[in-house]
Amino acid sequence: MSKITRRSFVGQSFTAAGALSFAPGILRAQGANEKIGMAVVGCGGRGGSHIGGWLSDPRTHITALVEVDEKQAASRAKYVEEKQGTRPTVYRDMREAFADKAVDAISTATPNHWHALCGVWAMQAGKDAYIEKPVCHNIAEGSALIAAARKYERICQVGTQSRSSKALYEAFEFLNSGGIGDVKFARGLCYKRRASIGALGNYTIPSEVDFDLWSGPAQYTDPKLTRGKFHYDWHWQRMYGNGDLGNQGPHQTDIARWGLGIDSHPVTIMSYGGRLGYQAERKDLNYVDAGDTANTEVTVYDYGDKSIVFETRGLEMKNSADEELNRLFGSSGGNKIGVVFYGSEGYLVQKTYSNCVAYDKNFKLIKEFNGGGDHFGNFIDAVKSREVSDLNADVREGHLSAGMSHLGNISYYLGENNKVAVAEAREAILGIRSLDDNGKTFDRTVQHLKDNGHDLKKYPMSIGPLLKFDPEKEIFPESREATALCSREYREGFVCPKAVDV
Repeated sequence: MSKITRRSFVGQSFTAAGALSFAPGILRAQGANEKIGMAVVGCGGRGGSHIGGWLSDPRTHITALVEVDEKQAASRAKYVEEKQGTRPTVYRDMREAFADKAVDAISTATPNHWHALCGVWAMQAGKDAYIEKPVCHNIAEGSALIAAARKYERICQVGTQSRSSKALYEAFEFLNSGGIGDVKFARGLCYKRRASIGALGNYTIPSEVDFDLWSGPAQYTDPKLTRGKFHYDWHWQRMYGNGDLGNQGPHQTDIARWGLGIDSHPVTIMSYGGRLGYQAERKDLNYVDAGDTANTEVTVYDYGDKSIVFETRGLEMKNSADEELNRLFGSSGGNKIGVVFYGSEGYLVQKTYSNCVAYDKNFKLIKEFNGGGDHFGNFIDAVKSREVSDLNADVREGHLSAGMSHLGNISYYLGENNKVAVAEAREAILGIRSLDDNGKTFDRTVQHLKDNGHDLKKYPMSIGPLLKFDPEKEIFPESREATALCSREYREGFVCPKAVDV
């Protein structure tokens, strides 16, 4: 088990060959034509996309890879060597890479629980950082990242790629010019099929994985794993991931907040739902899935004069049970991932990250917007210019959007044991302040569960509390229990500092 602490790391780190020192906040001096040395931290599925992005940019050179799975590390290093002609140095411990003077910037696609600490450590070591969404695992970590970026004058981009989308920029210019009238409400959708990850149990940790370093800030579940598939399925266990509200969600909540011009946390939050339907899917009423995040979840965010609702559905989408959504997305079943902006004169629908469509109130096409963008390239632009304003997705934007996921999950977690009958649940939901038709959204969520054979009498939904949040202090003034969930318990040596301590 690694014994390196934050104190010993800041100001002095090490490589396998011996001790090296670094000066926090100092980027390696570069010539006009010298490439930016990149280290990719976490080389799995999304990490592979990072590798592809840096290999395709002539301004960058991958000098290091960080990966705790030795098989994955060897495979990725071989691939990079074949493509760029030189083999990157492979590290297991990211702190070794951060002490490498050949590394100017890092990008990380680790599991969520590592995102913030990785970014803080990298910026303290003088590296710029591109951090995948959600930029943090909890609210306090997001504030720490912002503080680190400002204190060490680092460029910190968040992997919400839609912020670099030509289609979205043009669509929001149209929206802000009154293209669909007055707009105060948006609905984000993650209707995305997610099968059960298998029964809860004890499973062997892959021998090629350094599980201590993989666990990092999270509790160490020695000697067994509680899920069958090691990689990716951590998304559905709250110790590491944040469910689809925190996986797919930060893309759509970011788009919703951006389009509505919201630049703060919400003032009230409420979630309802559960990890539901897998009993019917497995034809076993006693089945217990290994995940502990909601696969069916509706979260209502109130900002005073504006509202956002985010809907998560992981079961099969046989029918959306909503004619309006069916017409806007052009289908009644299947996945629907996007955002709908509701205007007084029409709708704007984000269908993909490079396509948005505006309709009038009769669902007649008004205008269509197309075109993507280079989010990785935008990060390098800012690294070169040293101007935070050049970033399309600065860390603060990522914090506010990831924060929506965390706040919604806090309401759900606190109400997880508050399981109530459909009629009682509906009555509670009708009392939520929102610009949505809360009853209609609730009814079609119930219908979705019934369409999948879920027994709501035996396994009722959970209703989270309506929580008041202080956007400036980032606390729940009426709930110490909720405020406690704005951070987490860390392991020694892997503590993410508070914003005041970075």
